[in-house]
Amino acid sequence: MDAPPTSDAITFFNRYTAKIEQEQIYGEPFLRWTYETIPGQIALAVAAKRVWFSKWYGWRMDRAASQSKVMPFIETYKLDPNEFQDPPESFRTFNEFFYRKLTPAARPIDSDPDSIVFPADGRHLAIADVSQTDGFWIKGQQMDLARLLGSRSLADRYATGSMLISRLCPVDYHRFHFPVSGTASESRLIPGSLSSVNPIALRKRLSILWENKRMITEIQTPSHGTVLMIEVGAACVGGIHQTFTPGAIEKGDDKGYFTFGGSMTIVLMEPGRVQFADDLLKHSTQQREVYARMGDVAGFR
Repeated sequence: MDAPPTSDAITFFNRYTAKIEQEQIYGEPFLRWTYETIPGQIALAVAAKRVWFSKWYGWRMDRAASQSKVMPFIETYKLDPNEFQDPPESFRTFNEFFYRKLTPAARPIDSDPDSIVFPADGRHLAIADVSQTDGFWIKGQQMDLARLLGSRSLADRYATGSMLISRLCPVDYHRFHFPVSGTASESRLIPGSLSSVNPIALRKRLSILWENKRMITEIQTPSHGTVLMIEVGAACVGGIHQTFTPGAIEKGDDKGYFTFGGSMTIVLMEPGRVQFADDLLKHSTQQREVYARMGDVAGFR
């Protein structure tokens, strides 16, 4: 029987190996010190979640000296350069490598018109009914949609809707894409701080999701209703960059990218608009993320 994740190990189900695996966390000692010790909590309040800290770190990743980190990173985390649109030696800084583009063949987009696809590579959680989130990460923590969306009327509309949370680790491909086809609005910015969105942090304080900087886009679709896509900034993320033009978009189109750091996207759908994939629901109810790549099926209408 699968064992539930503990506070000492972050595990996920890998859709492609069909195995439960332990996450190789970039900067894990620092993360655990920050969120699990008193001195770390003090440092977090003083600097780590401040916007200036992440801007400074992002600036470092834009410096020419950061280029030397590219090949060691690729080798350490066993990335496949054959997927890259450009060769590793062409990246002038670490950030250029970090928000690299991939070849279309590396991330095929599911073609079924009824499918909803993952908007990014990463570790994903599905919540069939957002009103049932008490204890989803830890007892007593519940999703505050009004604060997450910055709108009480939107929160009421999606109060019993479905949510797909996609967490991007620093080792992941860091561009995000549209999960459905339709007509996309301008993105709306909600300013905030920049705390880590790693489970080590979220298990301590779910409110990070509505305290962090985020951007919200509404996607009008013919068959999935109005879909909300939210990008959430995180510690050491230099920025959330939108590359799309508001208007007609296709499922899998490039929407934007994060500069250096872990980060997250959230897809929020109206009630009754999606049936999530079985593996996603099974592991999510056990508070375990599912690793899957952008373009693969997250669910169907």
